[in-house]
Amino acid sequence: MTTVLQEKMQQAFVTHVDDDRLMDCMRCGFCLPACPTYIHSNFDETQSPRGRIALMKAVRDGQIMWDGSIEESFDLCLGCRACEPACPAGVQYGTLIEETREAILSTKPQSFKEKIIRKGAFDNLFANQKKMQSAVNLVTFYQKSGLQKVARKIGFLELFPPFMKEMESVLPDPPKRKKADVQKTKVKAKVAFFAGCLMDTMFNETNRNTIAILEKLGCDVVVPKGQQCCGALHGHSGELEKSKRNAQTNIEAFDLEEIDYIVNNAGGCGAFLGEYDKLFSNDPILHEKAKLFTSKQIDISSLFVKLGIIDFLEKLPASNSVGLVTYQDSCHLRNVTGVKDEPRNILKAVQDCTFVELPNAELCCGSAGIYNLLQPKMASLILESKMQKVKEVSASTVITTNPGCLLQMKVGIEREGIATTTQALHLVDFIYGKMFHQ
Repeated sequence: MTTVLQEKMQQAFVTHVDDDRLMDCMRCGFCLPACPTYIHSNFDETQSPRGRIALMKAVRDGQIMWDGSIEESFDLCLGCRACEPACPAGVQYGTLIEETREAILSTKPQSFKEKIIRKGAFDNLFANQKKMQSAVNLVTFYQKSGLQKVARKIGFLELFPPFMKEMESVLPDPPKRKKADVQKTKVKAKVAFFAGCLMDTMFNETNRNTIAILEKLGCDVVVPKGQQCCGALHGHSGELEKSKRNAQTNIEAFDLEEIDYIVNNAGGCGAFLGEYDKLFSNDPILHEKAKLFTSKQIDISSLFVKLGIIDFLEKLPASNSVGLVTYQDSCHLRNVTGVKDEPRNILKAVQDCTFVELPNAELCCGSAGIYNLLQPKMASLILESKMQKVKEVSASTVITTNPGCLLQMKVGIEREGIATTTQALHLVDFIYGKMFHQ
């Protein structure tokens, strides 16, 4: 790197990376056993949270020269934020890694290909729900028209990287156009549903199931128009200004005074929605709106529990046994939102299955947004370890609460050759089948 670019990189870290937050780290090492990349890199300190913070500080202070190895360390971070609940000093690592990626993005020259990909993703696909729907419609056409069968038969998919081929094999089936017959009960809460981008397109059936369960439990549910992607992918990729754009759109789409809760069914989205107020800390007007928005955020499993789903499920008669059921945490749902027990308690209340705890369920599965596409080698190492734990407990069903985690677990099941005995489901879809006897 030239001297000019080196100086620009250092200045970018000074501008974007908060020195006070860097100084919060005491280098105690409590984060180390919680970090998947540290564990799966043979305990390489530069692949740990405290190691990365040390690198951030060193770059900011001009103590080391920027090079590819430093960038690789930041790129390999999953952003799972498992280090945060493990940290006794309350280090805001999630904010630091996002600021770091913003600093790098503002300085490092981008190739023409990267510019096109970023513009297509962050200015179009994840900034306009109509374009997202159009893209998913193409995938649906590919599945339903016979093109998928032809592509697989002639070996066309061999032209793609192995992990992309695996992801193609576990694409969810096209949504079935059905609506549950829900008997209205006394309204317990007015709920606005955050539909999400992928959840409202590729996983639209899960969204419909979510609404059906909420209505059955006594909610008046509205789905505000004009919603966009939550902005998490933007923020995690250094595009913080574009994540603010999406956040402002979403805040203005909800009538915050007329609802009790804003509910979501994707752990990653929920964590980012719950931190909208941090995005606008320097804007007094938007900050107040964002604080009200975040104060009404709730994860679907938490709301289910508040609405009495445990008692409801315990009273349902057992039907056909589904064997052992386990649960893989959504990293952001557990580490950021703090939701750990609610999904487990819901599963324990189901009469025709036995819940078994998945060892190391708190560790990331390797999905991490689009990490499994950008860093397939590390993602595969992490997934391999995760699947060993799944096989240890002999679970017939693996439950998740995030679309990326769900696809990742499906890939792992296919890769291990246990698809005939093991399935992966979103918590909502699993519970919907019990409540509506599907």
